[in-house]
Amino acid sequence: MIRSVTTRARRAFRTAADAVRSTLIPASLVRSRADETAPDPTGLLAPEEIEARAEEIEDAAADYAAATDRARSGDRGKRKARKLLDRLPAGRYGAWTVERVPSSRQTPDLEAIRATYKRLGLGDVPMRTCAPSLRVTQAAADVVPFPAADEAATAQLAA
Repeated sequence: MIRSVTTRARRAFRTAADAVRSTLIPASLVRSRADETAPDPTGLLAPEEIEARAEEIEDAAADYAAATDRARSGDRGKRKARKLLDRLPAGRYGAWTVERVPSSRQTPDLEAIRATYKRLGLGDVPMRTCAPSLRVTQAAADVVPFPAADEAATAQLAA
């Protein structure tokens, strides 16, 4: 019982720490400011439709950003847990079973493809770019410049 309470408290603390870390170290600090932007796809909303759905769009962007942050936090938690779990042999550990199963996913073996192309004299392996990624970030608040001090304002403050 004490162990489960301690485990839950540790998990809650880890979740809170991850949330604070993701807030304090935003991706914009790591990302290059000179990123290129991809062209807009076809079939976009018309300007009048965008204006009519402005609040819905803002809510969707906020939901997307929050879901992205939760996914990132989940990935960090999985990586941390895997550090220990990857070192365990298959078996049962309390209420949990750890095992390794073959993956059904397959990816091309680029090294073998490059070797085949080189052997057959076909030149470079043809590559294509991936679809553009959707990036949603909160816009910076409008900065209101502090009014410049002039002689009249200074005199008024002094009076």
